[in-house]
Amino acid sequence: MFFDIGAGEIIGLAILGLILVGPERLPKLASEAASLVRRIQKMSHTATQELRENLGPGFENLQPSDLNPKTFIKKQLADVMDGSNEKDELPKPVVKIDPDLL
Repeated sequence: MFFDIGAGEIIGLAILGLILVGPERLPKLASEAASLVRRIQKMSHTATQELRENLGPGFENLQPSDLNPKTFIKKQLADVMDGSNEKDELPKPVVKIDPDLL
């Protein structure tokens, strides 16, 4: 399941919510929480779109997980190392980088 939470934990959280909040206010609280999650997702999507636009060409497939510096550097190095050699270019030396050093 999401966040590695099982059915037993979800049932336990629901019972705890009923006890702490009360059955009268629980549906309203759940709908407000869902609304908050949707707003956060929309803000995240908007921020990612703005980053793609501001970074320019080459970053059209930017994902939020790519913003981790380690992931970003590994991806850029993989793109450079997978480049094709043309006839006019000198052969590129084979570079071996230990990913754990990044």
